[in-house]
Amino acid sequence: MKYVKFLLCMTALVCLAFQAYAQPISYSQTITTGGDNLSPNIGHMSGSTNPDAGLSGMLQWIDQPVPNFPWYTSGGSFYSQTYSDTTFSPFTEYYVTSGTPVVGGIISNPTRFDITQKMPSRVYYGAGVGLPYSQYASIVPSKTNDLWVQGATNWTQYVVSPVGTWLQLVANAPVGGTAGFYEMTQTDITSSKYETYQFNPGYNTMNFNADQVGRHMLYFVVNNQPSNVIVVDVFAQAPPGSTMPSSGSTQSYGAPRSTY
Repeated sequence: MKYVKFLLCMTALVCLAFQAYAQPISYSQTITTGGDNLSPNIGHMSGSTNPDAGLSGMLQWIDQPVPNFPWYTSGGSFYSQTYSDTTFSPFTEYYVTSGTPVVGGIISNPTRFDITQKMPSRVYYGAGVGLPYSQYASIVPSKTNDLWVQGATNWTQYVVSPVGTWLQLVANAPVGGTAGFYEMTQTDITSSKYETYQFNPGYNTMNFNADQVGRHMLYFVVNNQPSNVIVVDVFAQAPPGSTMPSSGSTQSYGAPRSTY
């Protein structure tokens, strides 16, 4: 009899254990208990609300939209349309309307850039994810080749700009030396350019003229190590007061994500 009671108790405990294991673990529970496997909960936490102000702000940051243009749909006529200021306003710090044209190349000749004199506040990746520069510098390997578009206060790897504008690029080539610089331009056809430049060890700066409508993808290679790719979507700008075309254009615009 005692043995039967013991088996019943053990069965009940096993059932309770399976029931507890089957309960979904929330993102906040994972953080509180020190868990580090967050990936299964990403879909659950996105778009949800949380009483903790910091966590709620992070969830809103994850859900914040970024520009999404129909580059990969058939037809492709959207790139030849004109776009209103709404399209470009989140990126105005990254381009200027006048500058020296780049003749016979992709960029101007690289010159040394002193990062200590003009350190960015934040850096933004292509998907809009933003990090404080100090945090970025602490987690990225020092020997990585990096390419950025320099803004007034921030750097980014993605820009939407009007045709005919100028962008300032910043390249970090820790080793320096001869660099192969590549540009691929996508419109109704795809074209590519290649030039060689001499990069100084460390940070370099150079100009890029967005003189052609289309998607421009830029990167460089030094010492057989490629950098990241930056993307510049270049469109014709509509006269002031015009509305953005509804055919073939993106339905939502958002500034690069800036805060956790």
